[in-house]
Amino acid sequence: MMNLDERQWLQVGDETVEHLSRLIRFDTTNPPGNETPAALYLKQVLERAGLAEMQLLEAAPRRGNLIARLRGDGSKPPLLLSAHLDVVPAEPERWAQPPFSGAVADGFVWGRGALDMKQMAAMSLMVMLLARRQGLPLKRDLIFAAVADEEMGMEYGSRWLVENHPDLVRAEYGLTEFGGTLVPMLGRRCYPIQLAEKGICWLKLRADGVPGHGSTPNDANAVVRLAEAVARIQDGARMPVHVVPAVAGFVQALAASQPPLRAAFLRGLLNPGLAPLILPRLPAGVRYLLQALLTNTAVPTGLRAGGKTNVIPSQAEAEVDCRLLPGQTAADAVSELRRIVGPGVTIEPIKSQPGVEFRSDTDLFRLLGQTLIAHDPEAVPLPFMLSGATDASQYARLGITVYGFTPGQLPADMPLTSLAHGHNERIPVASLHFGVRVLWDVVSKFCT
Repeated sequence: MMNLDERQWLQVGDETVEHLSRLIRFDTTNPPGNETPAALYLKQVLERAGLAEMQLLEAAPRRGNLIARLRGDGSKPPLLLSAHLDVVPAEPERWAQPPFSGAVADGFVWGRGALDMKQMAAMSLMVMLLARRQGLPLKRDLIFAAVADEEMGMEYGSRWLVENHPDLVRAEYGLTEFGGTLVPMLGRRCYPIQLAEKGICWLKLRADGVPGHGSTPNDANAVVRLAEAVARIQDGARMPVHVVPAVAGFVQALAASQPPLRAAFLRGLLNPGLAPLILPRLPAGVRYLLQALLTNTAVPTGLRAGGKTNVIPSQAEAEVDCRLLPGQTAADAVSELRRIVGPGVTIEPIKSQPGVEFRSDTDLFRLLGQTLIAHDPEAVPLPFMLSGATDASQYARLGITVYGFTPGQLPADMPLTSLAHGHNERIPVASLHFGVRVLWDVVSKFCT
């Protein structure tokens, strides 16, 4: 196996940039998705490199999923690299560069999907190409899954593969999105590694009232009742604290990187009685993050009431996006919200999916942290729970241990969570050079 020198790594990084730029040019906005052309591009690149074992499967017309496999000697179970090809909508008039241009400008690759998560598709593609080119002596099969529909519920992507073609993606471990990227926090160079994610519980709130003419107020207005309930929900500090192992590990690791007084302060968050007193005293960004990690959350996202301005409606409805901690159920969330919204408002679950949590005491998890430190000696790897949901929730159904690990380095003024679905999504070229090298080191060590 050949070791790459710095000049060769520069070429690998530039090749990764080119593949990401090309992937961004495929408009895979979901809905409708239309991921097949992007999946076909990946397939053609791998075919030119001599990779033969691939399937491009459509769960529905133009909803393509590519699964590519490099065979090992079978002495150890496979490793899965997974990236979704669909992206959320963009508003081109609000972007500095067209969102589907894949422009390389000012040291960045610009476009929808640059961070969420076509960069992982490009880096995984390069890892497959390098493994093929160098004849990596694999003990594990290396699987690359580029999937559809993560942004809209995974029905045509990972969920469909798990339910219809499980053997194509079955593995011992998997790596996917939202982890391994630099997040400066409390003066430290933190690299959260995702090993848990919250579940989904979408709710409908309904308030009934007394209808009437808009010219005559009454004390049983459904719109007012609902508005008051929604306002109470917005005060997230009302939700009780539950400490799950992944979050305990995150807080303990973050505290260990801090001076003694601040460390003790942070460890107080692991006490459900103290946490509500400590959270308001933290900097806003850290407070919002930890609030989402320590509680089930409920965010109002839709309101519907009335049909005419001069008619008091008899009913008003709201939609609430509730995210569940691992181990919590829809019934738990409804019970907590009932105590907040008060009487006169019904709460109905309309969609639910449990959260997932994976072990951190594994050789792969330790290797992820060790590799980050090898490439950034100031790195502080942290176990982390994502407040959203990813394809990991589906792969977990096959018993796969999945970590969010998409290594990169973003400037402090480029928060990942606001850019990933926001305007001017972009990734530094230097981050891709760093990320593909870290990912290669992990895969080449773990699979040989």
